[in-house]
This record gives sequence, structure tokens and C-alpha cells, in this order.
Amino acid sequence: MRAILQRVSSASVEVAGEIVGQIGTGLLVLLGVTHIDTESNARQLADKLIGLRIFSDSDGKMNFSVQDTKGALLVVSNFTLYADMNKGFRPNFLDAAKPELAEKLYNYFVEYIRLHSLVRVETGIFGAMMNVSLVNDGPVTMVLDR
Repeated sequence: MRAILQRVSSASVEVAGEIVGQIGTGLLVLLGVTHIDTESNARQLADKLIGLRIFSDSDGKMNFSVQDTKGALLVVSNFTLYADMNKGFRPNFLDAAKPELAEKLYNYFVEYIRLHSLVRVETGIFGAMMNVSLVNDGPVTMVLDR
């Protein structure tokens, strides 16, 4: 699994002109699933993400997690995180999981966080064409692989 984390002061996801997920301070998480991922990978990634100290304290040091700051997560599925662009000019997505597996692990990831943390989780709609808006705080953007 691969996640692009963006620390945000606000973020939202819109489908067909309607906002389906929205947060204030927290993390926008673009989540990609590859064909070899398992529920174990999802748990490891979720635990790491919840504990990451990437929110600043009063001295400007990254000492707080999203849970410490009572922030929220906006988790958006994104198969393009597994694009291979090494040959030619058109990416291939052979490393991305098939939709059935990807949706199962995406949902598992979201539910695991909801059950094992105090963090509020909002989502997009799996497989939908989505417009994502955000105000990146910092900017802080990180890649997390499991």
C-alpha cells in the first residue's frame, strides 16, 4: 500500500458536484493498493499514519500526531499511485490492485482506523471520478509505503 499524506488546514472531495467528504485540520490521504497487499499491510500503514508526528508544537517542531491534535483524515482511493512511467509516454497501471481487492483493502483501512483510533475519518467514493480540494499546511507532503 502507498499513501500520499498532505497535512492540511482543510480538504474536501466532491463527486458529481456534491461534497461527499470534508475535513478541517488533519491529513488528506491519497491511498493506493497494489496486487500483493493484504489486511496486514493495511493495519501497518494505518497504525503508522495515526502515530506519525507531523504536526507542529509551539516551537514549530513536528511533535504531534493527527490523533494528538484531534485532527481528522480524508481518505481518497487513488490507483494512479501505482503508475509505471518507465516506458513510453503513457503510464501503465499493472502494479495497481484489481478493483475488487483494492476496494476491499481501502474499506478495511478506513474501518480499522475508525475502530482503533479517536480520529474522525471522512472518505471519497471508491472508483468515482472525484475532485479533491485542499489547503496544504506547510506545505507538508509525504509518501508512506507499507
